[in-house]
Amino acid sequence: MYNFFVDDGNRIGDKYFITGGDLNHIKNVLRMKPGDEFLISDGGTGNLCRIESISDEAVTAVIIAENYKNAELPIKIYLFQGLPKADKMELIIQKSVELGAYQIIPVEMKRCVVRLDEKRKSSKLARWQAISESAAKQSKRSIIPSVSEVMSFRDAVETAKTLDLVLVPYENERGMAATKEALSEIKNGMSVGIFIGTEGGFERSEIELAEKSGMRLVSLGERILRTETAAITAVSMCMLAAEFNNAAEKKDEKIT
Repeated sequence: MYNFFVDDGNRIGDKYFITGGDLNHIKNVLRMKPGDEFLISDGGTGNLCRIESISDEAVTAVIIAENYKNAELPIKIYLFQGLPKADKMELIIQKSVELGAYQIIPVEMKRCVVRLDEKRKSSKLARWQAISESAAKQSKRSIIPSVSEVMSFRDAVETAKTLDLVLVPYENERGMAATKEALSEIKNGMSVGIFIGTEGGFERSEIELAEKSGMRLVSLGERILRTETAAITAVSMCMLAAEFNNAAEKKDEKIT
């Protein structure tokens, strides 16, 4: 089922009036017809709608089920990703959004090979945000995760101080025990940050700053992962921990 993002200004009563690019996509690309159903994500809420009419000015869709679907995680995952080479950032954004990340923050780290000037940062950000929107539609998200402007490592650390839990996959003498312990602390409503290094990893000074700021060093296993694999793995771990915890809480609610 197709999913479109529409703001509340396009709604009157129980109907949405869709214009612009989505009108063209529905009418001329997807060739949808009156009676066809699709999802509209509006301010974090998913509504099931049916097309009432299609004209050159707008698609009119009537709501047949409000709060029909909420694909959002019960936590907010913030991915702080060290700028990788080539087009790896696009893959990282796409898969992280599919897995439920709330926001992606590109970070310039000491071992970054890529250095973006202001003009390239602007064009890259527009491209990355478009990828986030596409992935959000594909995975039936209720929101479009934002891709922030590129930050320095120090600014990223300051930003992360507002979060409930911040994980840094890195060498850890406690191995997976530290990872298991950290993931067990994830509860509904929490904000969880994940810092992923670039291809060359973190500088020791960056890790020292992270530890000093209260971040938790964790392991992703015995294998050496590429930066894009590490990002997807870490987000997946947090997603699963949140989903398992949410399912357990719902089970407990039914019992009581």
